[in-house]
Amino acid sequence: MNKKLISISILFLAVTILAVYALVNNRKDPTNPVADNQTPVQQANGTNQETNGIVLYYGDGCPHCALVEEFVAKNNIEAEVTFAKKEVYYNKQNADELVAKAQICGMPTDSIGVPFLWDGSKCLVGDQDIIEFFKTKINQ
Repeated sequence: MNKKLISISILFLAVTILAVYALVNNRKDPTNPVADNQTPVQQANGTNQETNGIVLYYGDGCPHCALVEEFVAKNNIEAEVTFAKKEVYYNKQNADELVAKAQICGMPTDSIGVPFLWDGSKCLVGDQDIIEFFKTKINQ
């Protein structure tokens, strides 16, 4: 009787661990639109929002990215400048895209940092350069 109870408990524990593992991996699945780490507008309407080619690459937890995000929010930049925001720490597809943009700019791909902005033809790296870019876009 005890062996049967132990076997059932182990089986239950194994199934629970597999279920948790599957849920965690599903959140990082690039085909899952909720886990894609894109802007909420992109998730809601399924569009890429890159009509003018501007893409801001950032990393969750990056302090310099937070400075750019604070500036964008405080100055309501998204109401005046259309751009896509793409998280690169947890999204390999976005990280690969960032590397491709850096290669176009002739930047070394082994030391690319965020925040990183692609304006459709050139690359900007660092909070101050990106903030200055947005300031010129809104004529501040």
